[in-house]
Amino acid sequence: MTVTWEEHGWERLAAGVGRCRLPGWDCTAGLVLGAGTALMVDAGSSLAEGARLRSAAQALAGGRVTHLALTHVHFDHVFGAAAFAGAGVYAAVGADGVFRRGRDELRHDAVHHGLPADEAEEAALALVPPRQLVSGERTLDLGGGRQALLANVGPGHTAHDLVVLVPGDPEVVFCGDLVEESGEPQAGPDAVPSRWPDALDRLLALGGEDALYVPGHGAVVDAAFVRRQRDALATRFGVN
Repeated sequence: MTVTWEEHGWERLAAGVGRCRLPGWDCTAGLVLGAGTALMVDAGSSLAEGARLRSAAQALAGGRVTHLALTHVHFDHVFGAAAFAGAGVYAAVGADGVFRRGRDELRHDAVHHGLPADEAEEAALALVPPRQLVSGERTLDLGGGRQALLANVGPGHTAHDLVVLVPGDPEVVFCGDLVEESGEPQAGPDAVPSRWPDALDRLLALGGEDALYVPGHGAVVDAAFVRRQRDALATRFGVN
């Protein structure tokens, strides 16, 4: 019996590609299915949420999650990562240092935003720095003719932003929080506002006009939306 994306509350974006919007912070997690492989994009905000994502992904893939790409190091995207034991974990160069030195800050941020303190503590202690660090671009061969391009297009929303482009018809680009639809893009103390518009220019160059752009929070958007957000950020931060 074929398991459908909708049965698990996921949105199908293209053949073998889907995403779900997680409760609480409306954070996106993505899934790309290959031949005997599965790439998860972001891991949720707690170990329990990560475990639920892994269970749904395994049901959809018919096997285990083999790859995990983290778009950036904020708690709502990485605190579920330890639930994906055995997966190769990918992130932008420099993200590993945040895992090592920034655990307390991530934990405090999670609690500040409403994650129960015990869950935040558990997730922070379980964090393991990613071993597969991307500088520039890296192509993953997921088998069966399926590839995914990991691109370090930042800095912008953080100093270490990674996006995931999945070729196909249509192409799908998982943007992390470089793009947000359900609210204004958030620029915290680890943002690099002067470089954010350039990061979105690189994102648009990768995806092109006809791709589906999947924000870190909110509904799927098109290139025109990303371009408007790029221009709004340039105005907001006084850059070209």
